[in-house]
Amino acid sequence: MATELRNKKVAILVANGFEEVELTKPLEALKNAGATVEIVSPEKEKVRAWAEKDWGKDYKVDKTLSSSNSQDYDALVLPGGVLNPDQLRINKEAVKFVKDFMTSGKPVAAICHGPWTLIETGEIQGRRMTSYPSLKTDLENAGANWEDSEVVTDNGLVTSRTPKDLPAFCDKMLEEIAEGAHAL
Repeated sequence: MATELRNKKVAILVANGFEEVELTKPLEALKNAGATVEIVSPEKEKVRAWAEKDWGKDYKVDKTLSSSNSQDYDALVLPGGVLNPDQLRINKEAVKFVKDFMTSGKPVAAICHGPWTLIETGEIQGRRMTSYPSLKTDLENAGANWEDSEVVTDNGLVTSRTPKDLPAFCDKMLEEIAEGAHAL
């Protein structure tokens, strides 16, 4: 039986330079499961992807970060790419938006370099996580228990390493969102 998310609303938070496939595959999986999905960004009208080795397509921003509230969503997805999370983790508004999801127990799914933004929330102490390998030390220094697995789930927090892990990432993301908020 397919995961049903008809009554769920999910934010995908990105800045310019997100890894394109790390937005498109989760977006497709969420929509196929019936979720309402909004691309949220500090950018106003469109946000540009990074496609492996060069700039990718532009994507419509559904809602600006400044007009978004975590209470309006059931879950959050954080694609990677190097440029995207590096911009988000120094944006106080973005960090607060992400932290609100983390402290509420709502599902959060982050892939590749996406966990960089999670570090800034101060909410990953003791959490089991994975990421792109170069973030291992950053995550461990922030108190996370890092492991090299295609997907790691810890009480609603879903993390994966690279685009090759997207099938497992999307499956676990959908499962955790279907379960709803987790007790902290």
